[in-house]
Amino acid sequence: MAKKSKIAKNEQRRQVVARYAGRRAELKEIIRHPATTEAERLAAQRELRGQPRDASATRVRNRDQVDGRPRGYLRTFGLSRVNLREQAHNGFLPGVRKSSW
Repeated sequence: MAKKSKIAKNEQRRQVVARYAGRRAELKEIIRHPATTEAERLAAQRELRGQPRDASATRVRNRDQVDGRPRGYLRTFGLSRVNLREQAHNGFLPGVRKSSW
């Protein structure tokens, strides 16, 4: 089980990312577009740097939906390897079976 403060901080980051996502996409498109003037590009870069650090999507950590474990995360299920195994053995994940060969 992860610390509740870490889980809460990560949720707060998700909200900040969602709030700034539209404007960040616009600024990045201005910077990337070849027809943009140098002055516009510099202004967009300055505004992008002025945004909070947590506005970047790379600051969000993928965590287990059950207990918040940050390591061993499997994106398909939204669970860590530990909880995936436990829930699969208990039959809570339809279509998932234990492999044997």
